[in-house]
Amino acid sequence: MTLSHLLRPLPRSAAACLLVVATAGGAHAQLLPGFDFDSRQFRIEQVGDDHFRLVGEVEIDGDGYQFFADRVDLYPSETRLVAEGNVVYVGDGGRVAAERVEFDTEALTATFYDATAAVTLGDGEVERSMFGNHEPDMQFYGETIEKLGPRTYRLTKGGFTSCLQPTPRWQMTASSITLNLESYALLRNSVLKIKGVPLFYLPAMYFPVQEDDRATGFLMPTYGASTVHGSSLSNAFFWAVNRSHDATFYHDWFTQTGQGTGAEYRFVLGQGSEGQLRTYFLQENALTETFNGIEREYPERRSYELRGEARYGITDNINARGQVNYFSDVTVQQQYQSNIYDASNSRRNMSGNVAGNWGLYQVSGTYDINETFFGDRQSTLHGAGPRIKFDQSQRELPFTPFYFSFQSEFGHLLQRSQVKRFRQASDGSQEEIVQTTDSGLNRFEIAPIVQIPFTRWPFLIIDSSVAWRGTYWTESLGTGEDFGMQVNDGISRGYFELQSEITGPSLVKVWDTPNSTFSERMKHVIEPWVSLQRVTAVDNFDRIVQLEGTDSVLGNVTQLRYGLNNRLYVKEPHPDGNGLAREILSVQLTQSYYTDARAAQYDRRFRTSFNRTPPSNFSPLSLIARADLTETLGGSFRTEYDTQFGAIRTISAEGSYGFRGWVHTEAGWSQRRFVAGLSGFDNPDRLDHYLNLSTSFRTPSNNVGMAYSFHYDVQRKRYLQQRALVYYNAQCCGISGEYEVFNFQGLGSRARVPQDRRFHLSFTLAGLGTFANVLGAFGLGQGSGLNNR
Repeated sequence: MTLSHLLRPLPRSAAACLLVVATAGGAHAQLLPGFDFDSRQFRIEQVGDDHFRLVGEVEIDGDGYQFFADRVDLYPSETRLVAEGNVVYVGDGGRVAAERVEFDTEALTATFYDATAAVTLGDGEVERSMFGNHEPDMQFYGETIEKLGPRTYRLTKGGFTSCLQPTPRWQMTASSITLNLESYALLRNSVLKIKGVPLFYLPAMYFPVQEDDRATGFLMPTYGASTVHGSSLSNAFFWAVNRSHDATFYHDWFTQTGQGTGAEYRFVLGQGSEGQLRTYFLQENALTETFNGIEREYPERRSYELRGEARYGITDNINARGQVNYFSDVTVQQQYQSNIYDASNSRRNMSGNVAGNWGLYQVSGTYDINETFFGDRQSTLHGAGPRIKFDQSQRELPFTPFYFSFQSEFGHLLQRSQVKRFRQASDGSQEEIVQTTDSGLNRFEIAPIVQIPFTRWPFLIIDSSVAWRGTYWTESLGTGEDFGMQVNDGISRGYFELQSEITGPSLVKVWDTPNSTFSERMKHVIEPWVSLQRVTAVDNFDRIVQLEGTDSVLGNVTQLRYGLNNRLYVKEPHPDGNGLAREILSVQLTQSYYTDARAAQYDRRFRTSFNRTPPSNFSPLSLIARADLTETLGGSFRTEYDTQFGAIRTISAEGSYGFRGWVHTEAGWSQRRFVAGLSGFDNPDRLDHYLNLSTSFRTPSNNVGMAYSFHYDVQRKRYLQQRALVYYNAQCCGISGEYEVFNFQGLGSRARVPQDRRFHLSFTLAGLGTFANVLGAFGLGQGSGLNNR
């Protein structure tokens, strides 16, 4: 019995005509004794006391099912029927075609012989391109198919596939299959065949089947090869715990270096309560490698990685957040990660926060740790554990136009630097020495603020404030014999901060664009602004341990900030006549003047501060431009220009473009430039110059796609990474391939080879997804056609 028999039109009209001719031999439709269904046939024969036979184009309409056959034998006392000859059963969302069937009309169970079936799995969010843009159905067959219950079958010497083609591109065959169309297929002695060719054998297999595309089961493995790691095989198991929770378990096997295991857990409990957590453990084997005639030994090592973030609404006004990005060995990240941002990230951190608000008052508690590595032997840690804040929002002072607010904070500040060195012990072995410097302390700060707004003139906005900041540190920098050393002597600081911001007068021009399809109207705004700030004297500035920005406030300084903002708006045409206003271009020009030249070294508003540049009364001139011409075309530009040396310190630009969902391109460029005589910018070893590009293409049906990206170090004239991905989705299966070249020259002696060439290969079958592994393989293609789970 073939699929063409199963899906052939049923001969209702022909049967009706023949019934008219054979009226004497049978009825059009009638109930038979002992059976609760209607039947149509050419004639009825009573073979025995408990045996009736329906002959000729038999059609039976039961409660939730139908039968079509050449002949049907009925046994009323046994509530059983036996159908033979071109049998078709319709029920439970599918059809079964067989040569013969035995059916229990009361229990609704059956045994089909030499049978083929097709069912619809449902309308879940399935990648339709993997099914040739057809409904995600399933076909199964067997020498016998036993119907055990609603949508549950047992197949003997059969198989199944979700590729509904005349010749399926893939199918699973087995000696025995228990198939639950709502959950799973359990196979014994299973063989996966691709175009009729056996690919692999498993004595037992669990195959997920679920209509909402969140079925528990194994995902398709991915294969890889690497210069450093050798061949690799990555597997994953997806567990759909329930509608709000799921998990994925990973395993990676590398022929040269070892194996890794990981897990990822995700949950969504409601609006504002969701999160994910991923962990990965890597076990590397000891090995000896020879490169350029030099033999090197690498000891066995174990490492782990932990990443995640979560937020949870405790009550309506209390929320908790947490995030972690932690790894035990920075060199593992550099040598294994395919994502260049993860590979080049030398910072690990974790934080947790609980915050609540009651009217005007806010309370929060935070614990955070940030550690930055410089190579593999030196690191610096900073953070707070805990940091407690209590603030009050602005409220109007009675009988005045002024507003009052305050901020307060207690923090146990963390600051630690660590350096590892090796020296030769007396027995000739290498002994590791770790030198740690702890600069942590406690700090308490309070700041009442009075806001003085002035809004009488619509063309000129003046916003002034007066604040007093009092701070106490439990430790300070010593004097005399302890000069420059951190000692356990508390120190306090108090100063007034007076600030006034003046915006305007603004110049506005509006004009209509009647002949433009881009806009109905345009608006240009030129907005000058000035900010004047005065900080009173801080006499003990040189004794304050400077751990964070608030610790480096230089007293007795007047700062004048000034700038010019340009904004361009368009009113886009809309079919209903109500156009939408949108900003398409903004340009901001900013600079600061300080009465104390040292203040320029501590201004956090500029990227190039804290770079050991010489004191100056003027900050660099900052230019920031952003453009969003359309929803798919935009970019930004930023630079800082040193007016004293007449040179650009830093410059960067980035942009993106998309076309109808088929093409998407992103590019970025940044440079830290050489400035002769300017400390911090006159050392070529500290300069950088980078260029990156990422582009992807996909057909409208998502059957074919490709992506390419590169990161290029212009300063050192070498590629840091190049990646290329290609995928093809046929009507029932797909294939994806990714090639990557990763440059390790920047790692110096830590690199095993100058370049690591990596290749990954992944297959998809209709209804069975693949995945991007924990180390970032196929990360370039996510969202571009891979059927990831």
